[in-house]
Formats: sequence, structure tokens, C-alpha cells
Amino acid sequence: MGSKDKKKWRSTTILTVRHNGQVAIGGDGQVTHGDTVMKSDTRKIRKILDGQVVCGFAGSTADAFSLLERFEVKARDYPGNMPRAATELARDWRTDRVLRKLEALIIVVNDEHSLLITGQGDVVVPSDGIIGIGSGGNYATAAARALVGHSQLSAAEIVKTSLGIASDIDIYTNNNIIVEELQCKS
Repeated sequence: MGSKDKKKWRSTTILTVRHNGQVAIGGDGQVTHGDTVMKSDTRKIRKILDGQVVCGFAGSTADAFSLLERFEVKARDYPGNMPRAATELARDWRTDRVLRKLEALIIVVNDEHSLLITGQGDVVVPSDGIIGIGSGGNYATAAARALVGHSQLSAAEIVKTSLGIASDIDIYTNNNIIVEELQCKS
């Protein structure tokens, strides 16, 4: 079997929206191997730090859990400074031989910040408060941007609606959607 014939594990669309004093993050539940849906109700959104931070992940599940655990340790090391915790994790991810091989992206949100942490050692802060990752991330992001600008929906409603739109377009995203929401700081 040539490398182009190997089946790939694909899973998820994760989206976060910061809008009107709320931040919401949601994800679908599908995991696909090749052209087969292996699971439709996987939970890819996790609360950490006593519910003060909500994370979503895309990519390899085992890799993502490893990164989430490491992020939680960094967040405890730098209490109240999520950007610093994310930067420290990204630095470790980029310089550690084992971490460099992990294939996952994570979004972390709290009442103040929305951050994307990538496997290339990047920490991205969106200028519009919207981040989408995973196979349907671009579709969900486009839908969310349209809804933020042209509707009166809440952040959670925008996330749910946008993920629904992505699930209608992307075959690796389903409509088994979980959304978590936090109040933003004033």
C-alpha cells in the first residue's frame, strides 16, 4: 500500500466565538477512519481548572489529551495568565522531540482570552474572537463571521448554528454538537 493509499483518521470541527459578553466553544462528535464513521458521539470539549477554562481539540485524540494535560499543568504554573501558559506549552511543543510528533490543535478559552495553540509552536489570538479548527473549521468560521455580523444570536447559538452548517458541508463533521459557554469579563 503506497502512502497515498493509507487511510487517515479524521475527526472533528471545533469552533469558538466571543460575542456580546459571552464566549462559547463547541464541537461535533464524529471520528472517521478512511471512509468509515467509527464513532459519532465523541466529546472533544473539556472543562479544566474548575470550569474556568474550556478547551477543544482536533487531531489525534491521544495526542490532544496529552497536550490538554500539559496545558493544564502550565495554566496551574501561571495562574491567571492563560497567554503565558499557552506560550510556555507552545515552546515545549516546539522544542521537545516527543511533543513535536504530536498531531493535534487545541483551542483554549476563558473569560478573557481565546487562543489557538498549534503544533508548530504558535499561539494565535484571533482579532475577531472567532477560531475554527479541524476538517470543517473553515466552513464553521465563515458561517460564524456571517452570523456575528448579521444576526442577533448569542455566542452559543452562533457556535451551534455554524457547526450545523459545517456538518452539512464537511463529511468528517456530524451534527452531534456540544457547546459550552462562559461569561466574559466586563
